[in-house]
Amino acid sequence: MPSEESPLRQSLSIREVSALIRTRLWLQIIIAMVLGVAVGLPLSPESGGPLALNGDTAAALGEWLTLPGALFLNMIQMVVIPLVATSIILGLTSAGDADFLRRAAVRIVPYFVATTTVAVLIGLGLSLWLRPGDYVQQDLLTLPPGQASVDIAGGAPQIGAGLADTIANLIPASISAASLHSNMLQIVVASVFAGAAIAALGRARTATLTGLLESVQQVSLKIVGWAMFLAPAAVFGLIADFVIRAGATALAGMSAYIFTVLAGLAVLLVFYLLLVAVLGRTSPLHFLKQVGGAQLLAFSTSSSAATMPLSLKTAEDRLGVKPEVAGVIIPLGATVNMDGTALYQVVAAVFIAQMFGVQMEPATLALLIVTVVGASIGSPSTPGVGIVILATLLGGLGIPAEGVAILLGVDRLLDMSRTALNVTGDLTACVIMNRWL
Repeated sequence: MPSEESPLRQSLSIREVSALIRTRLWLQIIIAMVLGVAVGLPLSPESGGPLALNGDTAAALGEWLTLPGALFLNMIQMVVIPLVATSIILGLTSAGDADFLRRAAVRIVPYFVATTTVAVLIGLGLSLWLRPGDYVQQDLLTLPPGQASVDIAGGAPQIGAGLADTIANLIPASISAASLHSNMLQIVVASVFAGAAIAALGRARTATLTGLLESVQQVSLKIVGWAMFLAPAAVFGLIADFVIRAGATALAGMSAYIFTVLAGLAVLLVFYLLLVAVLGRTSPLHFLKQVGGAQLLAFSTSSSAATMPLSLKTAEDRLGVKPEVAGVIIPLGATVNMDGTALYQVVAAVFIAQMFGVQMEPATLALLIVTVVGASIGSPSTPGVGIVILATLLGGLGIPAEGVAILLGVDRLLDMSRTALNVTGDLTACVIMNRWL
């Protein structure tokens, strides 16, 4: 009898596993990541195996591998502006109290600045202690100086603009111009003004407009839901392309630098868990279990914006955050709360300085801290933006900007890692602000 029941039990087990995979996005992403690495390693030109591709073939294959990822990210970016705007506006108006904005601003702005400063100090302390630049292979320094860094810096934001102009430009003179240039910080500020005005007027006078905004939000979320069907394929292609291009040699040659960044991010994660336990009165293990799906999606897409819909759902459904709090904190955090990126930038700056033998005096280090904290606020929540801002920062600090070219080979891995921490920081802020507000 047992032998007759075992095939039935095996069949049920297979069906259960299939159902689990279909209903768990995080599990699909993990499987896609593992498959991407398994496919990419033997195809990498540096592997030297029988399946290794030459450079041109690898580049051509990479274009097709990343096609699902490009489609996924473009679909998300297509609706991210209306989704951010409606989420902030509806989050402010759903509180039913105009005083909510004042209380939120008084708490969340200092909180974001403080956590970003802590992240920068963690990165600076580790990079000065471990000195990863001293372990760089000298052949890496023979890259064509300035070639890659000039191209990168050309698209970087103008961080050195005057403080008065920077403050004035927070308020968009034209909403259409802010949307055209995807200036998310201006979109956030405009949305805050709109939400505060609607809340001040009251629901009776703004019911029609609020209903329209809710419809826009639901349409945006529906498109995001369609995009999520592409997420596993997108993750597979992006990971496979990265492994093919980087190969094991690049990872080994930059191992000290990679370890320093990842160690800093690990310390930052522990810091978040302490905040969750002490300020949020939530179990760190429970928090980690609930946010795992959002972390995986952020890791695989390298985009806080692409992860924002899942972050909103995670905050409300899994962490029990009130919609009015999550609707403000998540979009705002995806725009201005870039702790992982800030940590990475300071480690990369010190690493390049050590690599080229540039001595950094205390005054230079202080300027680096202030500059990185300021530059990380308002960074676009799209893949690769950290390396763009870094190229701009280095020139102003007297550090050779051509060193950025050396980081390009492993930047994708670190971009994925720091984005996962950025999203974790947003969800940490949600838990804490849900209690404070």
